[in-house]
Amino acid sequence: MVLLLALLLFAWPVVPPEVTRAFDPPAQPWLAGHRGVDLAGPPLTAVRSAGPGTVLFAGGLAGRGVVSIAHAGGLRTTYEPVTATVSVGDVVAQGDPIGLLQTGHAGCPAAACLHWGLRRGSLYLDPLALLGLGRVRLLPVQRR
Repeated sequence: MVLLLALLLFAWPVVPPEVTRAFDPPAQPWLAGHRGVDLAGPPLTAVRSAGPGTVLFAGGLAGRGVVSIAHAGGLRTTYEPVTATVSVGDVVAQGDPIGLLQTGHAGCPAAACLHWGLRRGSLYLDPLALLGLGRVRLLPVQRR
């Protein structure tokens, strides 16, 4: 159900999309891995919310600008490095501008790359699954 909703509600955060590094989760949570995808774009490109939600964080973290958005179904997307144009508590729709892409993402083969992440709780997921493109992982239904 969450994946079906995601396919209807989510879109690329930068256009045109060019994936320069794929999702590569570690075998164990404490090991190194790539917990998102990198998308190339010109510096100062508008970064848009991939889906509707509420801004949880917008500011600096470890020397980089980060925006984090909570979505339905317990999903959370993250975007970095960006200069945020939104504030904590803002409600955004899919495609709303949330910041400007900055340079400085380590390992980026282009002028700038957006690191786009996805989590459900503490589990990192492939954000491309929101678009029907990544590896799908079935999760148990969370009952309340």
